[in-house]
Amino acid sequence: MPINNYGLFPLSWTISREEITYPQYLSLAAALERDIKSGVLSAGTKLPSQRILADYLDLNFTTVTRAYDLCREKGLIYGETGRGTFVAPQSRYTDVEKSVIELGVVLGFPDVNAQIVEAAREVMTNSYCRDLFSYTDRMGMQHQRKIGVRWMAGRGIETDVDHTTIFAGAQNAITTSLLSLFSVGDALATDTFTYANLIGTAHLAHIRLIPVAGDANGMLPDALDEICTQNNVKGIFLMPYCANPTMKTMDESRRDDLALVCKKHQLIVIEDEASFSPIFRSFYSKLPDQTIYISATTRYVAPGLRVTFCSYPEQYKSSLMNGLYTTSIKASALDAEIMCNLIQSGKANSILIEKSNIALKANQIYNHIFPKDPTSAISHPFFRVHELNQTGNGQGLEQYILSKGIRVCHSYRFAVDKTTKQSFLRISLSSTRDLAELEKGLLRLREIVD
Repeated sequence: MPINNYGLFPLSWTISREEITYPQYLSLAAALERDIKSGVLSAGTKLPSQRILADYLDLNFTTVTRAYDLCREKGLIYGETGRGTFVAPQSRYTDVEKSVIELGVVLGFPDVNAQIVEAAREVMTNSYCRDLFSYTDRMGMQHQRKIGVRWMAGRGIETDVDHTTIFAGAQNAITTSLLSLFSVGDALATDTFTYANLIGTAHLAHIRLIPVAGDANGMLPDALDEICTQNNVKGIFLMPYCANPTMKTMDESRRDDLALVCKKHQLIVIEDEASFSPIFRSFYSKLPDQTIYISATTRYVAPGLRVTFCSYPEQYKSSLMNGLYTTSIKASALDAEIMCNLIQSGKANSILIEKSNIALKANQIYNHIFPKDPTSAISHPFFRVHELNQTGNGQGLEQYILSKGIRVCHSYRFAVDKTTKQSFLRISLSSTRDLAELEKGLLRLREIVD
């Protein structure tokens, strides 16, 4: 055994020395690939450094390096200079995963796609289709932005084509906003549990996330006011409609009170809104000169089409467009055209209605299996929350549940403050192949967690 003993400080991954056969680097690479594809190692897991793993397993440093290089060539892991080596995201259905019931990623009923295929065919047979394969206006083609303006108008947003841009999904709009409008060390207020990719993006951009206390109605205005006074907060990220992962939806009164605090402190408001219809007025409607409105409902129409309409005030336009060009140049004109076809033809709203009807049935199944779980302010969300009594290693619990054939997301992924004691599972109702598989997965999950 090597001199160092990591018993008191367990590594994120290792294998027993007995598993290593000759050639050693091949057996090590095979074991790492096995644990990644089986789900033992989830995407984003930071692996031990090559030197530490070599020391622990009493191997030559180059042996571990060769094993890591093999896995890197297969796209299983990736390295970031100065940060380390991480497990890369894997495709949804590998051979190993076909038996896993997906209750983790919120896919939004991906099998409701017949109308999307039809729209794609129509676009591809149009005479102007060839223009979609070249560079176009970074903001999006003008006719596409006009359709985006009408789409947002149906959700209570009054804007124009000069202040509307098509982004490659809500995450692209969020990333561009953070990189363009914030500097290293700036503070961004968020809910205590928030969108996981926002946390990752803020970390990469060295932006400080400040969690703000809330209640069942969302973030508390007084708590936000105090946080802003103490921390010199520059902006705020809000998901006012069925927030991910908590399902909280702010009523009109809470939105008004928070808007007053945002105006008082002149916060940059990043509003990620995914409502199907304007139940309440958006922050963009209340604070049009401070708010970046991300119309994320399109992700429920067709998440694979990376298209999100975004509206913003004049003061942010130049910075956002420069940021978009620097990070991704522009969104796909082809994807945008297919989405616009869906909107113009009425198919987009038809898809949302169809998915809402399926979601209603999915929630009825969930309520029967987990009758004590909290319901949402909206009638049929695409995911639910199951509170846990125990705290501890959330990643370990995720992996244990996965070993039983169920993929879920633990609250550790969404926690801004990693010391929080609250613990829950976010359970997707919109990612299984059908409702029968959903029911099977939920019943198995209940046996595991209860």
